[in-house]
Amino acid sequence: MSTDTTPLMLGMMRLHETPGFHDPERLADWIEARLDQGLDWFDHADIYGGEGRNEHLFGEALRQRPSLAQRVRVVTKAGIRMDRGEIKHYDSSPDWLAGAIDRALTRLGVERLDVFLIHRPDPLMEADATAKALDDAVRAGKVAALGISNFLPEQWRRLQAALSHPLTHHQLQLSLTRPAPLFDGHFDALGQDALQPMAWSPLGGGTLFGGAVGRALEALATRHGVSPAGVALAWLRRLPGAPVPVIGTLNPARIESLRDEADLRLSRRDWYALLEASRGHEVA
Repeated sequence: MSTDTTPLMLGMMRLHETPGFHDPERLADWIEARLDQGLDWFDHADIYGGEGRNEHLFGEALRQRPSLAQRVRVVTKAGIRMDRGEIKHYDSSPDWLAGAIDRALTRLGVERLDVFLIHRPDPLMEADATAKALDDAVRAGKVAALGISNFLPEQWRRLQAALSHPLTHHQLQLSLTRPAPLFDGHFDALGQDALQPMAWSPLGGGTLFGGAVGRALEALATRHGVSPAGVALAWLRRLPGAPVPVIGTLNPARIESLRDEADLRLSRRDWYALLEASRGHEVA
């Protein structure tokens, strides 16, 4: 299930923070408008909003307008547990992940998850048992594609060695404020293992708009007639494999602007100028 042709993925982390979207009809209108813009990928996790709340809100909108369920492409993640009264921990056990997939399907109101990701690497993961649960979900038609989030190469390779189906996606933190994966071998490993990269926090939570990198973004934005945020996304998309930025805004006008600007083609010189501004030094 390819995501590399879409310029953006819409992150649902803050869905519960918009009171108007607690109304299924209004949220259905918003989803349909995004689909009409050509943006059909929606990124979820079972912890977003707490105890599956944001998946539930999204699912209520799809139940309100069933025709949308056939048009959306859904990514969701599980493996971080924040149970009340318990210490926060990771859980890659077969029972938990199999249950998380079933719960996500029920909450989201879809017949199949387009991509299911293990949210964080679990040091206690029994790779064979975890792999069997994931393979079973694919064979049962509950999941179309498998992936991981925030894993290091040897962590995902240990899981892949036990799987019958390929891992196809990796969601990692990558942006101008966090370019380290480009230099520590992490990003190269994605290409080597044919994992499609999805970049979370692609705008660094807004922190990249200050200081030297903010000034460099502003200068390029003025030159190209786009927003600084659009330039930052274009910087990501310039990388091999065209990582898909997972954006957090739900504002329709901003989404439309970023969709159009993310495909700006930066020159090699401009790309490195932004990198230099971000790191505070030129390349060796």
